[in-house]
Amino acid sequence: MANIISDETIEYVGILAKLELNEEEKEHAKKDMGSMLDYIDKLNELDVTGVEPMSHVFPVKNVFREDVVTNGDGHEEVLANAPEEKEQSFKVPKTVD
Repeated sequence: MANIISDETIEYVGILAKLELNEEEKEHAKKDMGSMLDYIDKLNELDVTGVEPMSHVFPVKNVFREDVVTNGDGHEEVLANAPEEKEQSFKVPKTVD
């Protein structure tokens, strides 16, 4: 089933995609788009009777969990290594003028 893609279709798709295509690129795009449509036609020939539609190949489940603090913030231990401290933060030399 050779899908014929018109020059107008390629122009329109180019405008939608904000692409500037030269003539050679347009011809290549026509062939590519035709191949894609041929593949879709081939997929449409498959018998999918009894096959449930899905959005993912693998089952997807909600992976969210409650945040639980297990070790505290540890800021005192971290700041113990600071050469200088200011307002519970590392104090560093100014590097940008």
